[in-house]
Amino acid sequence: MVIGSRGSLVVGAGLDVPLVGGGSARYINLDYAASAPALVEVWDEIQALLPWYSSVHRGAGFRSQVSTAAYEGARDSVRSFLGGRSDDTVIFTRNTTDAINLLARCLPRKTTVITTLVEHHANLLPWRRYHSAVELPVPASPAELLADVDETLARAPEEQPVLLAVTGASNVTGEVWPIAELAKLAHHYGARILVDCAQLAPHRAVDIAGLDLDWVALSGHKMYAPFGTGALVGRTDWLATSDPYLAGGGSVDVVSAQGATWTSLPDRHEGGSPNVVGAFALAAACRALQGIGMVTVAAEEDRLGTLLRERLAGIPGVVTYQTWPGYPHRVGIAAFSVDGRDHHEVATILSAEHGIGVRSGSFCAHPLLAHLAGGGDWRPGCGRDVPGAIRASLGLGSRVEDIDRLATALLEITQRGPRWTYRTLADGSVVPEPDDRRLPSFLSPASRPEVAELLVGAAAGGR
Repeated sequence: MVIGSRGSLVVGAGLDVPLVGGGSARYINLDYAASAPALVEVWDEIQALLPWYSSVHRGAGFRSQVSTAAYEGARDSVRSFLGGRSDDTVIFTRNTTDAINLLARCLPRKTTVITTLVEHHANLLPWRRYHSAVELPVPASPAELLADVDETLARAPEEQPVLLAVTGASNVTGEVWPIAELAKLAHHYGARILVDCAQLAPHRAVDIAGLDLDWVALSGHKMYAPFGTGALVGRTDWLATSDPYLAGGGSVDVVSAQGATWTSLPDRHEGGSPNVVGAFALAAACRALQGIGMVTVAAEEDRLGTLLRERLAGIPGVVTYQTWPGYPHRVGIAAFSVDGRDHHEVATILSAEHGIGVRSGSFCAHPLLAHLAGGGDWRPGCGRDVPGAIRASLGLGSRVEDIDRLATALLEITQRGPRWTYRTLADGSVVPEPDDRRLPSFLSPASRPEVAELLVGAAAGGR
């Protein structure tokens, strides 16, 4: 069975959403790169866990022991899914951003971090805060990327630690990076490598041991487990010798009037009560994806992703963006714009008139969007807004019909414009005017406010 026919795998498949002017349509979710829906299998496992949910690690009650076993067992499932080494630590975090900040806090003093301007802000800003960061320009090709990294590693101080921090797959254009070659380069020069797998792990197999990666970071909400957990997985030494990322209960062995003795990994960096349900959900998603098979996931997504990009390229007035034109290795992500129309406006029209969910904005990747859509003269303070685009992204449950609906809607927008009227708010977001759609009753049982009233001031962004 192909992925495109697996709609029942995800919670909310077949959901109808209201349209402006009355009526409704089956919701077309083309925003997987921001947050994927929960897998039905994950939801079923969460429901099985909840009656047993309790405190973990120090509770004597049987429910506490069951919850502890579920929480600690989740580490093994995550490690297995990522092809981790037996001695790799699995530290649960809130998300990829949290995981990368954790590692940034744990690097030895005077570590040089090499990254690129292709990265999501989560793999740029932490290094700027804590370390000496070398940010390579957007490469024109994989060969240029490898050459730039080689040259930069060769110039790095031999007596100081060096970390190469790169994406596994672009959250804007979907290119899968040559992480095997990058890992070999890093280790040739005695450096280490972190791979931001937020966009890679849900779509391609990750093999930490086989690729000899030092660390990977990922988010459960990208992996069909939107319950608020991510993970940092990899080598223990730098993490084991640094102060806790979060000092508090659970991160210590002994506290006295004179000080504290920090505990060992992974508890050392998981201070406070952990997100037991989130960790269990992430592990359940890992097991479910393994059950489907990542080779199957990748093959079917390649088929749908190719179709998506072909359909977009065939619509007059639609401009698609690629970091490396013609590069074949991409996850199911496509960024584009519509000539003469603001990206927020197009995304709002797709939602309000067609029931299609996409992402608009700069996707927390300002330097890359400036390179792709803003022209070479864009810079902070130049008097123009950060360039933006529209992003359609695929995942489990995506169908050929979804791509057809998007293409038909975009063709209507380019040829005839919107059917409804829209208003641009002060923050640049766009809302229908008026907006007669109603939110679900559980959000406001008494009044069920209009969508626009709830969304005023909401900022576009995200991975």
